[in-house]
Amino acid sequence: MGDSQSGVDAVVAEMDSKSAPTVDTANDAVRVPARKFSKTPAFQAMHALRYKRQDLISEIEALTGHKLICYLAGHDGEISRDDAVFFGDLLHNIPAGQPVDLLLQTPGGDIDAAEKLISMVRNRVGAAKLRVIVPDYAKSAGTLIALGADVVMMSDTSELGPIDPQVTMVDSSGHHTTTPIHSYLEAFREHSKALRDDPDDPVAMLMLKKMDPTKFKHFETVMRRARTIAEDLLKQGMLRSPPAGSTVSFSSIAAVLLDPTRWPSHGQMICAEDAMEIGLSVDQRDPNDPEWQLFWQLYCYQRLELNPTTKLFESYYAYLPCDSKG
Repeated sequence: MGDSQSGVDAVVAEMDSKSAPTVDTANDAVRVPARKFSKTPAFQAMHALRYKRQDLISEIEALTGHKLICYLAGHDGEISRDDAVFFGDLLHNIPAGQPVDLLLQTPGGDIDAAEKLISMVRNRVGAAKLRVIVPDYAKSAGTLIALGADVVMMSDTSELGPIDPQVTMVDSSGHHTTTPIHSYLEAFREHSKALRDDPDDPVAMLMLKKMDPTKFKHFETVMRRARTIAEDLLKQGMLRSPPAGSTVSFSSIAAVLLDPTRWPSHGQMICAEDAMEIGLSVDQRDPNDPEWQLFWQLYCYQRLELNPTTKLFESYYAYLPCDSKG
């Protein structure tokens, strides 16, 4: 006991000798040890929410055993190809074959970019488990991202959306308007049929004059592309290991998600119950589930970072806010 205590005393004395001022007897001057550099109080205050989220991400990862990456956007922050650079940063410190959770909020956007983003994550995860966590909404192209996961975690606040590609068009007044491709194709078919039935139909003639047949062909190609992406992602994700006896097919799920008669509105909600009825793999959580509560708390902190055009890419190591209109 005496030897142990003397060792402790020696360490304390050494620490005291390093921290206490010393006297230079030759010059009769007091030397004060240099201060260690630290974050300034104002800097810590400005980034307090980031530190809080970082701690929460660490807590979630310890609970789940998965690495957690987050991609959130305001309601005007659409998925684009530029997002791939930031996804690369999110995946930078994740070893191959590591299970991953992707916390996702997005209004949708470029379907080809969505395919690239979820493929990047899937390639890193490999045969390990990939979950998409949807605390609020993942619409259209965001739903495509969810299809590439093994399972999507949802609760009462969560919603997916129909796969309904949008296109920005310029109207006769020069204003930019966003139109669902489904709506454009349906209108073209409806007015074309009306004109075949009555070649003198004034409404059909007027409306068809405003429509471009080349756009019709292009939009049909986009819809076929959306279906192909949905089917391919289901094969790689939710349906790569379907349960024995399952009658659900990737083609039937894609067809339902692209069906405008089932989902007449682009913004229509697909809740957890709807998603399971379609045949998606859903981990439905009670709002009071402890794990869900952690994800929801993290989302609430992150939501404070967003305005309509903001995107936030975040993990324990990375914090990359950007403005999608910048």
